[in-house]
Amino acid sequence: MNTQPNPQADPWSHVVALAGGLVHEIKNPLSTISLNLQLLLEDWRQGAESPRERRTLKRLETLQRETSRLVGLLEDFLRYARTLHIHPQPCQVNSLVEELLDFIAPKAAQLGIQIRSVLAPGLPVIQADPKLLKQALLNLLINAEEAVPKGGELILQTSSDGAGVQLDVTDTGIGIPDHQIAKIFDLYFTTKESGSGLGLCTTRRIIELHGGSIAVETEAGKGTHFTVRLPQAPPAHEVMEATP
Repeated sequence: MNTQPNPQADPWSHVVALAGGLVHEIKNPLSTISLNLQLLLEDWRQGAESPRERRTLKRLETLQRETSRLVGLLEDFLRYARTLHIHPQPCQVNSLVEELLDFIAPKAAQLGIQIRSVLAPGLPVIQADPKLLKQALLNLLINAEEAVPKGGELILQTSSDGAGVQLDVTDTGIGIPDHQIAKIFDLYFTTKESGSGLGLCTTRRIIELHGGSIAVETEAGKGTHFTVRLPQAPPAHEVMEATP
């Protein structure tokens, strides 16, 4: 009997597909506007001599900059709106975490951030798409790096919670104000001047697609603690049966 599972469906796909179609229609004319503004800027920069011409040039630069920012936001959303197809396989969470730590370590050292990891041995195997799961966890780590001041800490800890694996990401950063906690997983919500507001939303989407959950505890001025829980993989014989 063939028990190979199909890739899990994304429960948000119908919503993001509708929004993605609208965004695509907006992006095309906006890109044309941005291109024409760039061409206008090239002309005006060659002969803006009077105060009036320099004011016009400054306004054109503002328009072009904001238009480019909007195009970037739309492109980010279109990437987010793609239907995610998860292709799970047996994975060791500690191995994924170690790969991510190697990736972020140089930047953390440059910023003067200490990284500590407490990885529990003998964790149960999970069933996950390694590429998608690393993307989700990397968003958490990058956010933590950006929130921690020089001399602060970023702590990663793995453990078994009985039904699967738990990953805790703790930072000693600026924390999140109480009135913003309920919004941090919302689409386009960000506290960063240049942020897209898609990172944590994408992280939650991927984790839930794996049958897991994510929670946050935070205190302004003291730090933030994210808890990710992922279910254990089926018994070994079921995994083997699901392998073509």
